[in-house]
Amino acid sequence: MASHDQCEQESLLDHAKMLSSPPPFLLKTYMLVDNPATDATISWNADGTAFVVWQPAEFSRDLLPTLFKHCNFSSFVRQLNTYGFRKAATSRWEFCNDMFRRGERELLSNIRRRGAWERKSSLRRSSSSSRIQVRNAANEPAVLHEDEEDRGSSSASSSSEYSNLLDENKKLKRQNEELNSELKNMKSKCKQLLDLVDSLRSSAVVEQDENQKPKLFGVRLEVAGENKRKRE
Repeated sequence: MASHDQCEQESLLDHAKMLSSPPPFLLKTYMLVDNPATDATISWNADGTAFVVWQPAEFSRDLLPTLFKHCNFSSFVRQLNTYGFRKAATSRWEFCNDMFRRGERELLSNIRRRGAWERKSSLRRSSSSSRIQVRNAANEPAVLHEDEEDRGSSSASSSSEYSNLLDENKKLKRQNEELNSELKNMKSKCKQLLDLVDSLRSSAVVEQDENQKPKLFGVRLEVAGENKRKRE
């Protein structure tokens, strides 16, 4: 009986230690979001209640490998889901959790992985050897192992959505380049048209002045007043 009570106390102590420090995944994610140097790629939203991955491709290639052992954006999204994050917008990669807020890092300890404690409690009750394995499972290497499993079983739907987003970005870029080219051509044609109008207007004025001069036997004569003005 005493042995059983001691086991229960150890389980409660282990659980308390787990609750006192946030999971490594959450700490690393908070570091990425809260770094002003990477705001162009990932940052808080306007009120600090969610974060946005502005450039998924650059985020996966340049930032994920710095803190995680992979560069798989779908695996990262899957991990967010296991910690209760939800997508806050349909037009961009924005994620939120009530305990993941700007300037309130201490709230991270309140975020737990879904179903983690229930699985560990069941293993502790089975035998003393299982309790040792469960205590080891609470350490960071196990969390990293979960990251590797998530990387191997990334969601097909998330990958498809990410691929569609990249295709859409490429399509918009091509359309933008085409519009810029058409605008440049239109400006060039407009300038040519204005130059032609100015040229025709100048020719018409000269011809009108010539037609106003008197003729003798088809030869234009200089008016006396004009000759006087020229001499002056």
